[in-house]
Amino acid sequence: TRNAFGAAQFAAMKPTARFINMGRGPSVDEAALNAALEAGEIAGAGLDVFVTEPLPDDSPLWSRPDVIVSPHMSGDYHGWDADVAALFIDNFHRYRAGEPLRNMIDKQQGFAAAG
Repeated sequence: TRNAFGAAQFAAMKPTARFINMGRGPSVDEAALNAALEAGEIAGAGLDVFVTEPLPDDSPLWSRPDVIVSPHMSGDYHGWDADVAALFIDNFHRYRAGEPLRNMIDKQQGFAAAG
């Protein structure tokens, strides 16, 4: 999947499209992405992963107003492992009791349902 998204793929996108990558950094040709943004072939990008992690300070992607860079660790915080374990144990007890589970993914919405 290395460079699966390159110049040809960006050229085929609508100029209003936003490219989002939260999968694998090497799947994107970053130079081609930057060139597509520069040429207006796509409207923007949201990037959570990069070929080199963390994204080097000299990357042109940092200074683009049409690019959002997320830290690729936004869910990492002190105590996350205890919280995950507590959620698992609570859901295990709920499952055994036939009760609704917490943090179920709503497959229509594509994320955890409220409640």
